[in-house]
Formats: sequence, structure tokens, C-alpha cells
Amino acid sequence: MQDPNDVLQEGDGLLLVDVQNDFCPGGALPIEEGDEIVPVLNRWIETARAKGIPIYASRDWHPVQHMSFEGHGGKWPPHCIQDSEGAMFHPELRLPDNVVKITKGVRFDQDQNSAFDQTGLAEQLRRDGAKRLWVGGLALDVCVLATVLDARKLGFEVQVILEATRPVTPEGGQEAIRTMREAGATIVDERS
Repeated sequence: MQDPNDVLQEGDGLLLVDVQNDFCPGGALPIEEGDEIVPVLNRWIETARAKGIPIYASRDWHPVQHMSFEGHGGKWPPHCIQDSEGAMFHPELRLPDNVVKITKGVRFDQDQNSAFDQTGLAEQLRRDGAKRLWVGGLALDVCVLATVLDARKLGFEVQVILEATRPVTPEGGQEAIRTMREAGATIVDERS
């Protein structure tokens, strides 16, 4: 198992994508075993805090009639509705007080799967001196994928912590891994 203490260093950032109640078992749009990534991410958070590595956490924060929802032209059931319990970060995720929160999916006219999509995150990372991102979260084949691809387009080095993410479907997960590798991201498979 990869020890974050061995790899996290100055110039890194830890980016957690959408670790929210609605994407975990019992939520409105549950990812199988989605909650199992929380202890893994907590280990990374603890090490990042100890080393002074900045931590970022994105969240879907959808209006009630968001265009990504079924009934409003989208393919997903209503999820992560603003101020709802489902939109909250998983209760066991130990985010520090100084975590940088990125709110996305608030537009009425388009979806924002990537934590970089019109959020200003790239500029914040550059201000913080983060050049290499360690990424985990939900779901591997949707928002994690979009975030990683945008990070690569914007010139960031990306390490995807495979143990700290889960896909909507196994097939989607395999395709996402292939696509991210082709974009130049490194897949860190701690389970092997």
C-alpha cells in the first residue's frame, strides 16, 4: 500500500472530488463502495496536513431544477441539491478547517463535471504553488475523469490514487483509466 508520507512533497496538492453523501451508499446517486474511499482519503489528508500540502475539495452544488437531472433534460436523478444532506461532504471525511472548497454544478445552462470548469481552481493552485496533484474521489468515470483531463490540459502533473476512487460502472472505470493514462496522468494502484 502506497504511503502518502513517502510521496507527498512541496509543490503538491491533494484534490478530493465530490466525496458527498449522495454519491455514497444510501445516497440519491450511489456509487458502489463509494464510502470505502473515505478512510483512504483520510490517510492522505492527515499526511498532507502534517506536511503543509494544500488540500482542495470539490462538490456538486446543484440548483433544484438542474439541467443534468432527469425531467430537466439530463440523465441523472436529482442529487447534491444545494444545502441538502445529500450535498454535504461524507460525515467521516476529515477535512481540515483550511480546506479550499470548490463549488461546481451551479449553472442553470450547463453541467460542470470538472473541478476546473469555470471555478478558478487552476489560478488558485498556481497561487498556492501546486504543480502536481494527487486526486481521489467520486466518480472515477465522471467527475474524477473530467477533473483529471482538465488538470492535464492546464499543465498540471496528475497522480490518480486508484484506491481512493470508485467508478459508476466497472467498464466506465477501465475506460476512464485508459483515457487518463493517454492524457499523461499517472495511475497509482495501491491495491496491487
